[in-house]
Amino acid sequence: MSEVWISFNACDRRRYWWRNVIGTLVLVGVVAAMALTTHEPGTWWWVGGLGAFVVGMFVSTVNLIYGRSLLTERGLEFRTFVSRRAIPWSEVAAIETRQRVSRSGIWSDLRVVRVRGRSLGMPGTVTNRMTDIELDQKQTTIREYWFRAISR
Repeated sequence: MSEVWISFNACDRRRYWWRNVIGTLVLVGVVAAMALTTHEPGTWWWVGGLGAFVVGMFVSTVNLIYGRSLLTERGLEFRTFVSRRAIPWSEVAAIETRQRVSRSGIWSDLRVVRVRGRSLGMPGTVTNRMTDIELDQKQTTIREYWFRAISR
């Protein structure tokens, strides 16, 4: 079996990148406005807290955008902006789709349900489209690799 990468296509990566930039710029504007209008010494911790939140949100979204999964004959390798993780096929109990509802819509992603331990979200599989053919293709590809690996 050859190795296969599961990640966002260029169009989705660009779309999520622009969402991240616009959202971050809005929050930076709010932090700047608070910093310029705050003259009391006791309220600066709000500015610092909101600034830390903006940085955390930006890094989290960059991690989401550039995260990807590598399918090998040994297992799955998750590679994100800040971490790497390998999961052997023998630890995989199921590959399932999870949906979450938020104010910005319904989000779907693929989860690796493990034999022991908590389930893990797969990098490169998040979408907010109701019917995403590409997500279905990713799930089919992952299941094919999994079935081939465990049938040996």
